[in-house]
Amino acid sequence: MLQAIIGFHLDDEQHYVAELACGHNQHVRHTPPWQNRAWVLTEDGRKKKLGVMLECKLCDNKLNN
Repeated sequence: MLQAIIGFHLDDEQHYVAELACGHNQHVRHTPPWQNRAWVLTEDGRKKKLGVMLECKLCDNKLNN
C-alpha cells in the first residue's frame, strides 16, 4: 500500500529511515549499486522527498492477513 513520506530519522546504525503517514517506518539506504539513493545523504534531498509515496510492506501484510 502506498504511503506518503512525512519525515526522516537516523536509526542506531546511522542509516536514514523514512517515516510514513501510516505510522510505519522504512529504511531508505544509499548502498550503490543495489540502491542508488544519493538524495538521502543531504537535508535538501530528504526535504524534496517529503510527500513522495513509498510502498509500505507492513500495511500490505495487514491487508493480506
